[in-house]
Amino acid sequence: MTILQVLPSLEGGGVERGTIEIAAAIQAAGGRAIVVSAGGKMVYELDRVGAKHITLPVQSKNPLVIRKNTKRLLKVIEDEKVDLVHARSRAPAWSAMGAAKAAKIPFVTTFHAAYGRGGVLKNWYNSVMAKGDRVIAISDFIARHIQENYQTPAEKIITIARGVDCRKFNPAAVSAERIIKMATDWALPDGVPVIMMPGRLTRLKGHVELIEALAKLENRNFLALFVGAGSGREAYRNELNNLVIQKGLQGKVQIKDYCADMSAALMLADVVISATNVPEGFGRVAVEAQAMGRPVIATAHGGSLETIKDGETGWLVPVGDTDAMAKAIDQALGMSPAEREVIAEKTRQFVLQNFTVEKMCNATLDVYRNLLQKPAGL
Repeated sequence: MTILQVLPSLEGGGVERGTIEIAAAIQAAGGRAIVVSAGGKMVYELDRVGAKHITLPVQSKNPLVIRKNTKRLLKVIEDEKVDLVHARSRAPAWSAMGAAKAAKIPFVTTFHAAYGRGGVLKNWYNSVMAKGDRVIAISDFIARHIQENYQTPAEKIITIARGVDCRKFNPAAVSAERIIKMATDWALPDGVPVIMMPGRLTRLKGHVELIEALAKLENRNFLALFVGAGSGREAYRNELNNLVIQKGLQGKVQIKDYCADMSAALMLADVVISATNVPEGFGRVAVEAQAMGRPVIATAHGGSLETIKDGETGWLVPVGDTDAMAKAIDQALGMSPAEREVIAEKTRQFVLQNFTVEKMCNATLDVYRNLLQKPAGL
């Protein structure tokens, strides 16, 4: 069968990564995977797994463009003999839904985030993600959000947790050379515990709160790394650098830009932080870190309540509570080597049991099969 996935672009991110993983699974199951987006640096990964990419301006929120995209997608459906459409973001979902209805084929959405509620127009715009013949929620938190805010029948909602590639995010698969190269590139001092916070440089990630918590660790030697900041947001970057100086943390907090080898980077971390001050739908960072055997400290809301076992694979702290964050970091850095070995085994097993790419892909393919009434294969 031929499955069409639609998303704004392929420039990088969790939604994009999941799209490629599902495309690979469709191809491996004997189906045909097509992805429509505005393009981006990850298109080559689709080529590598044998999927087809078609470039259309589906990232646009302009109503006129959305209407034109409906016709463009309908032509793709007809030309490629598409059997099912799967939309992953709001603007392209409106076009994809119209095209799927016109073609009289199933329409699936993946609800990736708890979109903020607003006026009537914004709520209507968000609602398209809850209008699929099946609506995939990436966590129980998102499933509850859909039920509480939209009129989607419960039988149409299915929770499929995001997955990580546990072959890539595997301590045994990371060579000493890769770790040494990363440490050398970043000029890390020997013997200094590393606190790592991966993620974009945006206020929602909680950098300010983490810096304030770090300032409370007066008797701890450490190096905190904000990894994957990327370019742009210079005003926020300057604000963080000024706060570091104000708190007397010069040299102890560093901002690192794009990282091409996160599995090696995570091997350098003694503890990984997810300090988001708004609830995330899932939280891939926490799961990738645990797959690498690293304990995680996260703010206790959203998907983190499902991806971290408090007191076993990490610590959950109240949102905005910098004292609790500081206490958890102090506890994490104070663990003995034996305690670290125990928690490393627990974190990896937790991920292997619940959050693998294979588990996510198999469950998604089952959604397709059920809608298409196919007993096996694609």
